[in-house]
Amino acid sequence: MAFFRPGVSREAEVRHHADQEVGKSFGELLEKARGAEHELRRTQASRAGAAELRAAGLAFDRALTDALRAAEAAQRAAFGVKAYDDRIRRRKGVATPEGARWTAEVNKLRTLREENRLTGIARVPRPFAPAR
Repeated sequence: MAFFRPGVSREAEVRHHADQEVGKSFGELLEKARGAEHELRRTQASRAGAAELRAAGLAFDRALTDALRAAEAAQRAAFGVKAYDDRIRRRKGVATPEGARWTAEVNKLRTLREENRLTGIARVPRPFAPAR
């Protein structure tokens, strides 16, 4: 008696390999985010103008977003190729040590990005325009 086991779709294999490639750049992107954060903190400490603070905050946000995308790709790749087609495999992937590590990293980066978006990006006041 033969049991039917569905194979992995070609699309899942392609996405898995793409996520593996993107995930390899995580360390480099995380270092860029650390550098952008250092620059933001230095700008805040020097009591720079609102425009400079905003530029540094936005640069940090872009660096965090890039690092977050790489971490999410590495997380999906850590779950395995079957997790792209099956939600139960995804849930099982989170329970593995590597999957849990990447999930924690993704959550940490999301929290840091949201904190930066709420408090780290300075608002630049608009010039006053009289009503017509």
